[in-house]
Amino acid sequence: MRAIVVTDEAAGTAGMTPAERPEPPAAINDVIVRVHASGFVPTELDWPSTWTDRRDRDRTPSIPGHELAGVVTALGYGTTGVTVGQRVFGLTDWHRDGTLAEYTAVEARNLAPLPGDVDFTVGASLPISGLTAWQGLFDHGRLKAGQSVLAHGAAGAVGTMVTQLAREAGGHVIGTGRSADRQKALDFGAHEFVDLERRPRRRRRSRSRFRRHRRRRPEEVRRPDPSGRNAGYRRRTARGAARRRLGDRLRRRVRSRPAGRDSAAGTRRTTAYEHRRRRVLRRCRRRLEPDRTTQGEDHHSRSPLRTRGRRTVMPSPSPFNAKITSAMSGRGG
Repeated sequence: MRAIVVTDEAAGTAGMTPAERPEPPAAINDVIVRVHASGFVPTELDWPSTWTDRRDRDRTPSIPGHELAGVVTALGYGTTGVTVGQRVFGLTDWHRDGTLAEYTAVEARNLAPLPGDVDFTVGASLPISGLTAWQGLFDHGRLKAGQSVLAHGAAGAVGTMVTQLAREAGGHVIGTGRSADRQKALDFGAHEFVDLERRPRRRRRSRSRFRRHRRRRPEEVRRPDPSGRNAGYRRRTARGAARRRLGDRLRRRVRSRPAGRDSAAGTRRTTAYEHRRRRVLRRCRRRLEPDRTTQGEDHHSRSPLRTRGRRTVMPSPSPFNAKITSAMSGRGG
């Protein structure tokens, strides 16, 4: 029989060549199908099963392709469920030769009857896409009637199957895709469609950054502009004017200050945070430490305390205090 085979994994699709291959035998529970249409995915050439069997042994030259539709020509021993001459479609085993050939061997459990009004080409395009959609919706998603389904790429192979199966199960289907696929997705049964190419409308930006946050005055509170330049009302408040003056002052200060490090002194520029921190430290020192402006004495002139650096000591007794102390001690004796 004629078939398409691959022998070099590095060659990719360029390495696919026609060749003569022997017809496959019908093993136990196998079905020999004369292929009328087959499906091929280019990524199959990257699958390990295309090049090795289940024991990891090389099986080249191998025949790619796994989806098929055709007519049964022979049955293996113990095969049930299908008859010779029946129209079928299905999926071949990953580790066996595929469907890009005139005949292929398939397990009977991997085939299903193909209705007479369905073309072979349509039947060969269903197995992988249909199984992927069915497993996602019912095996994993547990879809029930009344639930919503978001189908990405609703006009693609899997997306069209998801749309039809979900619609048949009573779900609300929302499809996504490009603008050109909108009508196709709706024709397959999507209730809604989200155009991914349509950009959302951008909000018009106001001239002033603070216009949205500015609080408008009532009509009777607004004062007319005495200058008459604006031919309207003045909306500038004292707080706004003070804020603008402060902003102008800060901008002038930043512009006048050299950027980066001072090349002459080699020191780092003092930031506003450091200025603020130093002011706080000076205030704390004034409150917690004694005044040293009077040669180590406290600012209270009658205070008996004396300060030496940061140590506070009691003054030495005067002669008058010593006389009083000795008189009191003698009277007590």
